[in-house]
Amino acid sequence: MSALVSVQNASKQYSKQSEGLHDVSFELRTGQVLGLLGHNGAGKSTLINALLGAHDCNGTIRINGFEPITQRDKIMQSLSYISDVNVLPGWMTVAQLLDYTEGVHTGFDRSKADELLRQTDIKPRARIKALSKGMKVQLHLAVVIATNTQILILDEPTLGLDLVYRDTFYRHLLEWFHDGERVLIIASHEVSEIEHLLTDVLILKQGRTVLQSSMEAISEDYFILDASDEYRAEIEAMKPLSSQKGLGSTKWLLHSHFSEQAETLGAVYGVKLADLFLALQKEAV
Repeated sequence: MSALVSVQNASKQYSKQSEGLHDVSFELRTGQVLGLLGHNGAGKSTLINALLGAHDCNGTIRINGFEPITQRDKIMQSLSYISDVNVLPGWMTVAQLLDYTEGVHTGFDRSKADELLRQTDIKPRARIKALSKGMKVQLHLAVVIATNTQILILDEPTLGLDLVYRDTFYRHLLEWFHDGERVLIIASHEVSEIEHLLTDVLILKQGRTVLQSSMEAISEDYFILDASDEYRAEIEAMKPLSSQKGLGSTKWLLHSHFSEQAETLGAVYGVKLADLFLALQKEAV
């Protein structure tokens, strides 16, 4: 099965002092959900813009076999993007947006969009600029789902939304994802919120990859040890990635090859992606 998204040695230099991306590589096939993680300035937006064909970079990028800049019209037939900033035309009504999309996109299924919007409080005659942020995100997702896109990139899509809108958004998103051969990329600061959705993770720091792994491998490669402080010297010899002080004990993030030694020192738990993300962000690149 060929990759729907292929990135090989992608690099972007903004100036002699500023490197936006350095030698990033990954591939995504049908059924994969990639969490693209990193603090502000890590290179997430640079990578997303390169995938969208918004700027050039060194290396090779292919979306469904097409080059994002020279064949941008081709990639947009199978690629969609939703950001935290509303890009829908505020002067249009909801119905006008659907009419327009139906006219310019041959793959748009108007009945599917109408069906999705009937499950919301969004009215066809409502002006887009009058909608709440949560409603705008729901509308955008409904349009994307109705175009039957194969590859969807989400950039902080639920930023500023309340729990009800977040729950509805992710429910519709998962229904869309499991209804076809799709690839999903989610860039987010809300690591705990998206962890259960992911099959894979790519963590960037200062434009460089600090972790690229499947979620399954992460659970096999790392663990948390909750141990009494009397064992501090022994545990520090295992070179923990991080530690969190508690009442009379400390939680340590360790590599799995120390699991046998750790079992005799305290309680062992599975690692959460947020724990690993924070630990790697504190390490030097």
